[in-house]
Amino acid sequence: MFSEPRSGRLAAWGNALLAGLVSPDDAVLAVVGEDAVHRVEGLPGESAPVGLTLALGRLRALGVRGLRVALPAPGHPLGLSGPPEFNARALEAEEAVLCHGVALGLVPEVYEAGPAGDVHAEVVWHCLPVREAPPADVPSLGEAERELAEALREATAVLSKLDVAGSGPVAEAAIDAYRARAERGREVLAPGYPPRAVRVLELARRVGLLVSMAVDRGHGGAVSSSEMAARAEALRPVERTARRAQVAAYNSYVEEQERGVR
Repeated sequence: MFSEPRSGRLAAWGNALLAGLVSPDDAVLAVVGEDAVHRVEGLPGESAPVGLTLALGRLRALGVRGLRVALPAPGHPLGLSGPPEFNARALEAEEAVLCHGVALGLVPEVYEAGPAGDVHAEVVWHCLPVREAPPADVPSLGEAERELAEALREATAVLSKLDVAGSGPVAEAAIDAYRARAERGREVLAPGYPPRAVRVLELARRVGLLVSMAVDRGHGGAVSSSEMAARAEALRPVERTARRAQVAAYNSYVEEQERGVR
């Protein structure tokens, strides 16, 4: 099921904190979300993992002016800038955060802890050196919005052609979950983001939800393995467009900073 990346929450609320728009406690609470705890390992000047509050303060002291998101997939290093070691780790995690102003990046590693029936997630962010270069394949907000409008039409057409059901308990539950996440859209992006970024992220979620319903749930007329493969292949460009738009929305804060808007 399509969901918001932890890197998105860290970048959005980290940017709000760096801008002085939220308190450290509020930022950390939003980043951690339903996880038990987040720590940062490998931070310059620290010999052991530290909590998010200390880590974000240290990054600001090191000269970090903003945070960007990368959401890479095999064959698509979306938002990454190198070196290969960092890219490989980010690709394994399927996400990362890159610091603007300092050549550092953060890659999450998620652990499950607790007894059966009370399992919770603990996250360690590994702080690693990155290459200072433009991030790969990230569109502007305007480009992302135009691409998403076309992707939404394409996704709807593909689902109809493949006879993917748009009703029933599974589909209704998925749509309800999407609506709940959409209502939290402005919280996810945090204070300081332009309204257009909120629109782009909400539309990216909707497109991503349609892809998830088609590929993951398997309800509808296409039930054979070959039909499922055809479904995934047809929707792969749509999924890529949704990821590109997500990254554009999260990274818009830094893009405005670079253009001198902030």
